[in-house]
Amino acid sequence: MFVTVLAEDAARVQGRLEAALADRAALPLIEAMRYAVRGGKGLRGFLVMEGARLHGLDPARALPAAAAAEALHAYSLVHDDLPAMDDDDLRRGQPTVHVRWGEATAILAGDALQSLAFELLTDPVLGAAEVRLALVAGLARAVGAEGMVLGQALDMAAGAAAAPLGLDEITRLQQAKTGALIGWSAEAGALIAGTDPAPLAAFARALGLAFQIADDILDVTGDAAKAGKRLQKDAAAGKATFVSLLGLEGAHARAKALVEEAEAALAPYGAAADTLRHCARFVIAREM
Repeated sequence: MFVTVLAEDAARVQGRLEAALADRAALPLIEAMRYAVRGGKGLRGFLVMEGARLHGLDPARALPAAAAAEALHAYSLVHDDLPAMDDDDLRRGQPTVHVRWGEATAILAGDALQSLAFELLTDPVLGAAEVRLALVAGLARAVGAEGMVLGQALDMAAGAAAAPLGLDEITRLQQAKTGALIGWSAEAGALIAGTDPAPLAAFARALGLAFQIADDILDVTGDAAKAGKRLQKDAAAGKATFVSLLGLEGAHARAKALVEEAEAALAPYGAAADTLRHCARFVIAREM
């Protein structure tokens, strides 16, 4: 069952991250890093591990890359929550890192988690130097000024704009801010296996957008206690979302269509990709 595999992979990735931080000095910075990587669904790490399984690899070979994805994701959340960004005080049901340790430590913890992600990708278990270099280069593109950071910059600019973004603009923003790291995570297993990542890239493009639409729906209809974060902040700030642009019914329909698109992209793998198909369905059925 998908949720079982997701939980098992999340636990393995958590263990790898804890091991990476185990021998570090007992400083507030390290405690803040440990705090930031705990909890969460572990979706990005799962995508790395499942991509390896899909190509007949022992998922242990992909574990450092899965941990890198989750370390990078944690860094993005720490910085996204900062007062200069989204200014959130709750994440995964706990006080955000800057609330717990102060803004300076939160900034540094995020920086260090980003560095840790690239350090993890140097692990020889991932394969030859050429494979590790491809993973590093791909992650750098996915999270830099062509990907996640670009998306955050567009999001910040949207908050200061005179008028809300249109559908094409919000799609571009979210494909960068949310979708780029999901894309790298989905493709990593194929890169480690030395096979063509194109089908998984197509799967991830649809999955990432469906994930964000589901987030926007949950922001309106969800339970803050289950979500572990404040809800309806975008609406209060007058920012465009898929729900504000499409309406709830339209957003549901678009997310469903994207899930069908994601599933269709997996056709080359046949029944071997059923766990990823269940993942796509989970994305729009989840409650948090």
